[in-house]
Amino acid sequence: MTHSEISHHRLVSQKLYKTTKCSPQEVVHYLGAMQAQDYAMAKWAVGSRCDTSEKEIEEAVDSGKIIRTHILRPTWHFVSADDIYWMLDLSAPQVKRFTTSAAKKYGFDSKKLDQINISIEKLLARNNHLTRDEIMQELGIKKTSKEDFLSAAIMMNAELDGLVCNGKMNGKQITYALLEERVERPNTKLTKEEGLTKLAKRYFESHGPATLLDFSWWSGFSPTVCKLVIHSIASELNSVEIENQTYWFGSDTSNENIFRESVHFLPAFDEILISYKTREASILLEHQAKAFTNNGIFKPIIMENGKVIGTWKRTIKKDHAKIETQFFSEIKSAKKELLFKEIKTFENYLETKIIIE
Repeated sequence: MTHSEISHHRLVSQKLYKTTKCSPQEVVHYLGAMQAQDYAMAKWAVGSRCDTSEKEIEEAVDSGKIIRTHILRPTWHFVSADDIYWMLDLSAPQVKRFTTSAAKKYGFDSKKLDQINISIEKLLARNNHLTRDEIMQELGIKKTSKEDFLSAAIMMNAELDGLVCNGKMNGKQITYALLEERVERPNTKLTKEEGLTKLAKRYFESHGPATLLDFSWWSGFSPTVCKLVIHSIASELNSVEIENQTYWFGSDTSNENIFRESVHFLPAFDEILISYKTREASILLEHQAKAFTNNGIFKPIIMENGKVIGTWKRTIKKDHAKIETQFFSEIKSAKKELLFKEIKTFENYLETKIIIE
């Protein structure tokens, strides 16, 4: 394997070739966690890896098969209901450092946050799904520009304590529900070591080839911690040395048809880029500023044969969706036509007509 081939192997490990049939929940479970602060784009991240519609993914989220919550890093993620509790137990303590620090700026210490959790539990009991604004109104916390992040910190804290998660969508508004009313709490818990081992195996099997620093970035754990856990499972993984860097991965994909021609229109914040500390395997350094910003805003991307060649955006209209593209270099019309054929999968997913401009 060479450095230029890494992106092809990742297309296989991340299920972007759709070689096997799977449900939306199975996609999320396989990948471990999928960044999901942009809800519409996160749904397409799942849809691009299985033959399903947006409505079917929404049903999986509304029914609690897929949970949307803050986990691993201080941002939204999709997590399978099967994984939510052990992953929360593992990652919540480190993510809570961010939320408790933010809440303290407004005079909310741990004791006060615990008291608020009690009130939130009463508000949401018996499947009473409420929006964040509705919860804040009931708590008597007024919405001002200064306090906007306070409400976010309060709800993130409740998520990380395993009290709440996403509820059913209320139109286009996100609601919160009690986690235990959505997903039954298991009788047993994993130790921290068991959880780290499980997380590392899941990451390298679904995202590999990847480095120690890639796993550290994705998981939120320090390189020191990650080095120890990788060492403990090294015999269960495959590895390759490329340019004095060790890349770890699960199944050997050498016999798979990984070098076939492929085009992917992928969402903003897709795992194919965001789950790695360095991204040169998939996008040239000179193009990176066109695809994502220094403060972590990622655009929807167009990939050809595992390499990012441009960006795109979609606008949902009443009876169709408009797609606009921007390529990094001049593309011949004939090649554009071939690329645009791939957008048919997005059309099937949205179940509406696509117009490309």
